[in-house]
Amino acid sequence: MDFRKLHFSDAPNMVVEPPGPKAKEILAEQAEIEGNAVYYPKVLPFVPEEGLGATIRDVDGNTYIDFSSGVSVLNFGHANPYILKSAIGQLKKLSHTLDFPTAARNDLVKRLIRIAPGNLRGNAKVIFGGPTGSDAVEAAIKLAKFNTKRLSVLAFTGSYHGQTNMALSVTAEKKYREHYSPLGPEVHFLPYPNTYRNQFGEDDPKRCSELCINALENAIESPDSGILTPAAIIVEPIQGEGGIIIPPDGFLKGVERIARKNGVTLIIDEIQAGLGRTGKWFASEHYGVNPDVITMAKSIGGVGLPLSGIMYRKKLDTWPPGAHLGTFRGDVVAMSAGAAAIDFAEKYDLLAHVRDMGEHSMKILNDMKSERKYVGDVRGKGLFIGVEMVKDKGTRVPWKEIANKIQSECLKRGLIVWGGGGYGNVLRIMPPLTITKELMEKGLQILSEVMKETEK
Repeated sequence: MDFRKLHFSDAPNMVVEPPGPKAKEILAEQAEIEGNAVYYPKVLPFVPEEGLGATIRDVDGNTYIDFSSGVSVLNFGHANPYILKSAIGQLKKLSHTLDFPTAARNDLVKRLIRIAPGNLRGNAKVIFGGPTGSDAVEAAIKLAKFNTKRLSVLAFTGSYHGQTNMALSVTAEKKYREHYSPLGPEVHFLPYPNTYRNQFGEDDPKRCSELCINALENAIESPDSGILTPAAIIVEPIQGEGGIIIPPDGFLKGVERIARKNGVTLIIDEIQAGLGRTGKWFASEHYGVNPDVITMAKSIGGVGLPLSGIMYRKKLDTWPPGAHLGTFRGDVVAMSAGAAAIDFAEKYDLLAHVRDMGEHSMKILNDMKSERKYVGDVRGKGLFIGVEMVKDKGTRVPWKEIANKIQSECLKRGLIVWGGGGYGNVLRIMPPLTITKELMEKGLQILSEVMKETEK
C-alpha cells in the first residue's frame, strides 16, 4: 500500500495561528462546562475536527502533522480506511455482547495469541476488562495475587501504569499520587535503569543495569529488606510517561531471572510501548524476555476505540468465572477493529516500515543533538522516541520550560508533539506508525527550526 494515500496531502498547512477564532470559542465553552481536571488543551490550545493517518485538521482549517497519535492510541493512524471498513461493518450488525462469544471477539483473541511475545506466543489466555489501560493493570495484579496468595507488588521508579487505585499505587510519579494516599498496600519501588539520569550517577549502561538488578534481588531475597515476597513485579519494557527510557540489554532478562527464582509473577506493561510502536509487536521482544502476563490497551482498539485486556500463561488461568468483570469487555466493534489492525499491519509489513522510519528519524535527531546546546539526550526504538531538554549538557539539569516553549511553537507551525518525563522536559515523538518518510522529515524539520530559533 502507498501510505501517502492515508494522510491529508496538504500537511502541514496553517491558515491561522492557533487557536483560531472557532477554536477559541470551543475552548472557552469547554472551560465553562467541563471540570478542572481537563488537561491537554491547557497545554496545547488545539481543537481537532478531523484526522487522517498521521495528520489532523482543526476547526479553523489548519492541518497538522501528528507526532503524538493520542499517546499511542492511534498506532494505525486516524481513520484508517482498512480498519474502519471492518469496524463499521460490525457496528451495523452488533456492538456489545458482554463476554458472549462472537466471531469478531474470537478473531482478535486468536490474533493476539499468535503475535504474543516470548513463551506466551501460541500458549496464552486472554481476558478483556474495562476500556482503559488502568483496567488491564488492575486485572493483571488481581490475577497475580489470586495465584500466589501474596499481597505485595514491586514496581519501578519512573513508572506509569494508570489512574485507578491499584494502577496508581504502582505509578511512581509523585504528581499523580499526592492527595490520594493511602493507595494499595505493600507496593515498593525499585530503581529503573535510566542510563542518562539515575540515582547511582552511573553512565555505563551495563553497570547501571547490574546495580538495578542487584537492588531488585536484594529487595526480594534479603531477610532484612522489609519487603515481603511479592505477588508480582510490574515493569514497562520501555518507560513511556517516564520519558521514553530505554533499558540496557540484559535488564529485563535479569528481572525475569529473579522473578522465576522466587516464584514471582512477571507483569510486562505493553500498553504504550506495544502493538507495533517499537517495530515489533511488543517491546519486550527486543529483550528476549518471557512475561507471565502482559497488559494491553490503547491501540488494541484499532482506530482509537476503547478496549483493554491482559494476556497470560495458561497455567495462571485458575480464577473462576466472574473473578474479573467489565461491562465494556463486550465491545465487539473495538474487537473487530483490533483484529483488522493486526491484519493491516501484517499485510503491508508495517513493522518493517516502523523500524525503517525509526532508524531514519534517530539519525536526524542525533544530528540535532550535536547541533543544539540544550538537547541532552535522544533515545528510542522504532517510532517511540524521546528528546530530553537540559539547561547544560554537562550538569544535565532538566529544562521543562524550554520543552514547553518548543511544544507551543511547533503547534503554531503545524506539528503536534507531546511532552513527558518526570521533570516534564522530554519531547515524545510517537506518530502514527503509517507516517511516511516525507511527513516524518517535514515534522522533524519543523522541530529543528523551532529548536534553532528558540536557542537564540
